[in-house]
Amino acid sequence: MILNNKNNLHFFTFSKLSVFEDIRHGIFTRNNGFSTGGYKSLNAGLSVGDSNKSVEKNRISIARCMDTQKLVFSNQVHETGILVFKKNDKNRSSKVDASPFSGDAMITDIPCKPLAIQLADCQGILMYDPQNKVVANVHSGWRGSIKNILGTCVESMKTEFECRPEDITAGISPSLGPCCAEFIHYQQEIPEKYWRYKNKSGHFNFWKISWHQLLNAGLLPQNIEISNICTKCNSHLFFSFRKKNPTGRFVSVIGLK
Repeated sequence: MILNNKNNLHFFTFSKLSVFEDIRHGIFTRNNGFSTGGYKSLNAGLSVGDSNKSVEKNRISIARCMDTQKLVFSNQVHETGILVFKKNDKNRSSKVDASPFSGDAMITDIPCKPLAIQLADCQGILMYDPQNKVVANVHSGWRGSIKNILGTCVESMKTEFECRPEDITAGISPSLGPCCAEFIHYQQEIPEKYWRYKNKSGHFNFWKISWHQLLNAGLLPQNIEISNICTKCNSHLFFSFRKKNPTGRFVSVIGLK
C-alpha cells in the first residue's frame, strides 16, 4: 500500500488500483479530523456517539480530499444487501443522492459519486472493472464474510453491468488481522467450513477467507491486493472496535472521476 498526504489528511492507496487514472480511492486514517475523546479525530460514523457536527466536518474533509463535494454512504447492517446505482437507469441513478439505504456493498458506473464504507476492524474491499468503468465498495465483517458478501457483489457486477471477474481488480483494506481475530465461541458463530482458516489459538484469518472468496468468484490472483495491516495492532492509525469501544469509524472510498 502507498501512504498519501493531501489537505493534511493521511490515506492509503492500493498499488494495484493506483495504476488506473480514471478512479480515485483511499483508505483514510483516523488522524487530523475534528472529533475528540475516543473518536479522535477523523471519525466518519454518525451513529457511534460522536458529535454529528464533528462527523459532518470530517466527512466534508474526506470528500474534498477525493475532489468531490459529497460522499455516498449506506446504512451498514452486516448483511449481504447490494446497492446498485446505474447512470442509464434514472430510477437507480437518482437514489445515489437520496437518504442512505441499507446495504453493505455499493456498485456504480456514475462518475463523481465516490462510494464510502465505514470501518472499525471490518474489511473494506474496493473493486474496479476498467473495461466497463464500474466501481464497488464492500463492507465485510465476520458476518458478511461467512455469508460471502464478496461473491454476491461480484455476481451483481456481472448481472448488472456485464463485468467479467477476470477484469476486476480488488484491494482488501486494513482490518482485524489473523494476529487478533480471536473467536472464543467460534463453534456457535462460524460455520465449520471456515474452521480451516483458524490457527491453534482460535484466531481466524479473514484476509485469506476474502482472498479465496474473490478467487472463487473468478478474480485473478494477480489482481487482488491485501493490505496486511491489522487495525487492532495499529489503533494509532485506524479505529478498532476490538481495541477500544466505543470508538469511531474510518473510511474506505472509491469512485470514478
